[in-house]
Amino acid sequence: MIFSLVICTYMRPESILTLLESVQKQTLYPNEILIIDGSADDKTKSLLEQNPFQNLKYFLVSKENRGLTKQRNFGVAQIDPTSEIVCFLDDDTVLEPNYFEEIIKTFMTQNDVVGVGGIAINEYNWKLQSPNVLYNKKRYYLFEGYFYKEGIRNVTRNYLGLGSNLGSGKMPSYSHGRTSGFPLTGKTYEVDLLIGMSMAFRKNVLEKISFSKFFEGYGLYEDADFSLRALQFGKNVINTKAKLSHFHAPSGRPNFYKYGKMVIRNGWFVWRVKNPNPVFKDHFKWNAINFLLTLIRFTNAVTEKDKKAAFDEALGRTIGWWSLLFNKPRE
Repeated sequence: MIFSLVICTYMRPESILTLLESVQKQTLYPNEILIIDGSADDKTKSLLEQNPFQNLKYFLVSKENRGLTKQRNFGVAQIDPTSEIVCFLDDDTVLEPNYFEEIIKTFMTQNDVVGVGGIAINEYNWKLQSPNVLYNKKRYYLFEGYFYKEGIRNVTRNYLGLGSNLGSGKMPSYSHGRTSGFPLTGKTYEVDLLIGMSMAFRKNVLEKISFSKFFEGYGLYEDADFSLRALQFGKNVINTKAKLSHFHAPSGRPNFYKYGKMVIRNGWFVWRVKNPNPVFKDHFKWNAINFLLTLIRFTNAVTEKDKKAAFDEALGRTIGWWSLLFNKPRE
């Protein structure tokens, strides 16, 4: 299958180079690589000129087209018309050699699949279950002979009856799904949500829908929004054989106050994409979970090393939450 790779970047020249070096080692190489650069300098451009890569096309976008969703839509508009699959990667990822081979194989063998994502192996926290251990299901998520140790947020939610009632990658009617991912079983699992660091879609889907203009700038949860809307055309899946590493480069990220506001407001927007008419129980759980998570972030301002970051995020969540009373998000 003919496939394109779109990488949107902002002020991360070294990360881009490391990613492209891993792309160069792939068993299946992209027919075209589009770098959509929103940087305010020419360091990425200069570095790519010094280190040429096969099939690479570089675009430095104007300030008006800067921001993840705008850059993604810009990139999609530049794709070769013959392309069948469009892959998106975060600029701070590094691929295992057979990543694209596994992604394309999934599309070729499952005609009803429209979106495919991979697994970040450097964030992998699954372990094999021991037959002699009785696992507390409020503290551990059990799946196909593996266990995942829940973080304090999910443990608290589980004890309060606010945990997700669905598997990983699925969004409940009150949002706030599991974030555990999947163990490396070699299988493919159906999901609602793909993660922007690693997602690919059939090009005919991208011809029908685009990335939402609501998610400007940093674009938190824009991947969830697009994944949910893509479900009208087929299935989204995670292929646990498509492996990469995600390093969360600190440059280009918003301050913690803005991030906290986005967690709430963008989260509300995506929740309503999945469930446009929530019942009272869904309303209650969505708000109760956000209250709990905000409270935990305020306590982190006492217990964590970076107290200011935790407090700023908690404050941003609080302001974002109250703002929903008089200014709900609209596209």
